[in-house]
Amino acid sequence: MQVTVRVKPGSRKGPLVEKDADGLIVHVRERAADGAANLGVQRALAAHFHTAPSRVRIVRGHTSRIKRIDIDTDT
Repeated sequence: MQVTVRVKPGSRKGPLVEKDADGLIVHVRERAADGAANLGVQRALAAHFHTAPSRVRIVRGHTSRIKRIDIDTDT
């Protein structure tokens, strides 16, 4: 399954996943430096979809706040 997410790095709310009209909003505590926010997004989405973080992959938008994420939820 692929989803579009908007990332809010450095958020006090994080880790939190909210639904939006355009997709999901992911709040993470990690700052957008050295890929830390991307790892936070992977962990937050894995917890939200009850899967392993290794099954969450960023397809597009590695350096952008809007990302395309592929989640392998098949077991």
